Amino acid sequence: MKKGILLAIASAFTFSIMNVFVKAASVTIPVSEIVFFRSVIGALLIFLLMRRAQVAFSKKGIPMLVLRGVLGALYLLAYFFTIAHIPLGDASILAHLSPFFAILLSIYFLKERMTRGMLLLFPLFVLGAMFLINPFSYESYTVYALVGVLSAFLAACAATSIRFLTKSHHNYEIVFYFLAAGTIVSLPLMWNEFVVPSLTGWFYLICIGVVSLIGQLVLTSAFTHENIIVVEVVRYIGIFFNVFWGFVFWGEVLSIYSVIGGAIIIGASIALSRKKTPAPQLKKVLT
Repeated sequence: MKKGILLAIASAFTFSIMNVFVKAASVTIPVSEIVFFRSVIGALLIFLLMRRAQVAFSKKGIPMLVLRGVLGALYLLAYFFTIAHIPLGDASILAHLSPFFAILLSIYFLKERMTRGMLLLFPLFVLGAMFLINPFSYESYTVYALVGVLSAFLAACAATSIRFLTKSHHNYEIVFYFLAAGTIVSLPLMWNEFVVPSLTGWFYLICIGVVSLIGQLVLTSAFTHENIIVVEVVRYIGIFFNVFWGFVFWGEVLSIYSVIGGAIIIGASIALSRKKTPAPQLKKVLT
């Protein structure tokens, strides 16, 4: 299996673990506060990694780096808000609408395209997603669901900017701007609703910061090795992971449709990894 595909699957699994901690923490901690600590912990850790790897901050491309950071921060706020208010599986399904937006954005801005093989496999991902959505019993068509769709669009925008930035910036720098922006954006939002976390709450927040940073590094690396369309579509497997965790920890029903949908997505991911994609040649940015 190609490295980019493996990294995309690994990032989906890592972020699904982060989602578990986010949903658990949101019971007692406001979403803006979760985003703040998620961002500030990650920013400090990535800064240390940059120092250790002797990665300097760029003097060019700052506006795009800032834009990527702001898009990522807004995505976090929208996604965590959705996770806090509807079942984890439903929130994940909505967030994984991002490939549809990513395809349009990457074709327009990055001039990427889908090969015939990708086009033939893409309906399998849609079919798998439909099994997981199980529209006959989906009950989250509320304002929370609309925020979930917004998070998917923002995620696609952020993914497109990452793909663009990896051509000229180190992965660590891209992630740092994302986390720094998340810290700045969430700080005023949590100012009037700050809650002192319990020991358990601190544990959740620290885990969110560390696990999410790992996931972000893996995802950013995936975009340096593979076409944005492939990465975003393969990440559909994250739906299956999140539905599974929702069942294990909160008793959210894992239906036969979820099992079938997850199996289809996994099979399609493996098949897609064997297809050659027209990803442009990128300079090596991760050392």
